[in-house]
Amino acid sequence: MEEITLTVDQRSVLGKKNRFLRRQGITPVHVFGHGIESETLQCGTAELKQIIAHAGETRLIKLQIKGEKDTKNVFIKEIQKDPFGKELFHVDFYQVRMGEKMEVAIPIVLVGEPPALKEKGCMVAHGITELSIECTPDKVPPQIEVDITILEELEQSIFVKDIVLDPDITVHDDPEQLIVKISEVLVIEEPEPVAEEEEVEGEEAAEGEGEAGAAAGETAAESSAEAKPEE
Repeated sequence: MEEITLTVDQRSVLGKKNRFLRRQGITPVHVFGHGIESETLQCGTAELKQIIAHAGETRLIKLQIKGEKDTKNVFIKEIQKDPFGKELFHVDFYQVRMGEKMEVAIPIVLVGEPPALKEKGCMVAHGITELSIECTPDKVPPQIEVDITILEELEQSIFVKDIVLDPDITVHDDPEQLIVKISEVLVIEEPEPVAEEEEVEGEEAAEGEGEAGAAAGETAAESSAEAKPEE
């Protein structure tokens, strides 16, 4: 795995004045960690964006502070952006010790296409999307790839216990936790418009009653005319 290095400078501008740095294409950054003194730093925004896109929060970064001989081993801890996600406001780095284990959530990436999807009525149902692991910084994988080309039939599944990782990596998730499964597509049928039919039936019944009433009236009138004596 290639080594990622980022060069930064010491920063003297603090607080609201940081906006002047951003206008110059510089992003304020901060590095902290367990048992070390935190530092306020700054970095070129363009270079920092490239590092973020390449490393994410799961790749070890060698942080080189100008004027210092040794690099710091860090991970990206937090990225702050504007509400629209375009402008980079601030980045926090967390310094680690290479010999100490750390806990981190690693994204799960599904690789390939299951043969089961060729069958009509099948779909891929997703479970958890990241795995909680513990290991030394040099063992942290950027992502965990899960091959789903082994899923050939309906109801076949892959669980946490099926993932094979480096022996030095400890997984904290339940081994029976679902990662991915081939499920049957649920077809939801549209309910029949019962209310409209009832309304139509009600209208027909009302019309029937009206016609019956009119017919009864006509019959009564004819009977009355027949019963009237001739003058």
